[in-house]
Amino acid sequence: MHTTLRQMRVFTTVARHLNYTRAAQELHLSQPAVSMQVKQLEESVGLPLFEQTGKRIQLTEAGREVHDYGRTIFKTFEEMEEVLSSLKGLDTGHLDISVASTVNYFAPRLLAAFSRKFPGIDLRLDVSNRKRLMELLQTNETDIVLMGRPPKDIDLEYEPFMDNPLVVIAPPGHPLQTQKKIPIERLEQEVFIMREAGSGTRLAMERYFAEQGINIRTGMQMTRNEAIKQAVRAGMGLGVVSAHTIELEVETGRLVILDIEGLPIQRHWYMVYRKTKRLSPAAKAFHDFVMSEAQHIQQAPV
Repeated sequence: MHTTLRQMRVFTTVARHLNYTRAAQELHLSQPAVSMQVKQLEESVGLPLFEQTGKRIQLTEAGREVHDYGRTIFKTFEEMEEVLSSLKGLDTGHLDISVASTVNYFAPRLLAAFSRKFPGIDLRLDVSNRKRLMELLQTNETDIVLMGRPPKDIDLEYEPFMDNPLVVIAPPGHPLQTQKKIPIERLEQEVFIMREAGSGTRLAMERYFAEQGINIRTGMQMTRNEAIKQAVRAGMGLGVVSAHTIELEVETGRLVILDIEGLPIQRHWYMVYRKTKRLSPAAKAFHDFVMSEAQHIQQAPV
């Protein structure tokens, strides 16, 4: 098989967009030129890489395989460029950071502090839910992920870098607001606003209550922490959230943290990446910075 990097670059761009026109715009090529490169790659492979479904194109099984290898190839080239830049003594590089939506409450402070220390490193931040983060780790599409409990079915390196306590929140004026050491069994009388199935916060919450033999009543399901906070403020139920996400609301009296026996649920934030990944100089700098500075930065006043 005779394949060029140009063909692979064009193909992976089309595969990412699943659209020839948008790929051509990104690559600054004409659409016929893009189509020709893909056709030549298909001829080299000996299998179709795309199939037409109505007005849309989809990757074939062969296309998915080639796409996976293509992403790995170009990620390796990017890492090589950064390693060579480091050997030249250049304070430059590109760094893709993906974070859980809850981490994004303090991630901007962390990234701002890192950028001040390493201004030559180009940071790209992606905020995603747990399902998407697992996909990024599985396909090795990001350098480092900041998330809650790492998945066990992917070969990963991970280190805890910050505490992540989960607390029960209620609206101001709730009957339990002034009580101390509330028995956890009392929560069975309340309704809880839940995160979506698969959310790290929900998994930890359900696991903890199951361990305590507590059956909680679930109300509405929300896909974002902001929606949960608004629902709790409106009196629709209690919520379980990371303490990091409610600093402002607690300070301004919009939400209260209930004093429940055995809580907060003690968790951690983790820095995660594929075990096979060779960290670039930029990624290694970020790793070391987070491990030494994250806790201090998170606790610093805004």
